[in-house]
Amino acid sequence: MTKADLIELVAKRADLPKKPAEIIVNTIFQSVTEALDKGEKVELRGFGSFRMKIREARTARNPKTGERVQVGQKKVPHFRAGKELREAVNH
Repeated sequence: MTKADLIELVAKRADLPKKPAEIIVNTIFQSVTEALDKGEKVELRGFGSFRMKIREARTARNPKTGERVQVGQKKVPHFRAGKELREAVNH
C-alpha cells in the first residue's frame, strides 16, 4: 500500500473528498515524525509504537570496493507492532 492508496482509503471510508483525507494522512505522518525528532515515543494502542534507537558508530565495508569505512553514530526510527496488530496479521 502506498501513501496515495492510504489517502484514497481514508477518503472512501470517511466519505470525504481526497484533499481533506490527504491533509489528515499528512498531519498524522508529520506529527509522528516531529514527536520522534523530539525524542518522544509514539504509541498507537492496538497498532504499535514508534521510538528512536541509537545505532552506534561502527566500521563497515564498502560492498563495491571491499574497502573498510567508518560509519558514524545515528538515530534510526524503530517500530514495534502491538498485540492486536500481530494477532490480526497472524489470524
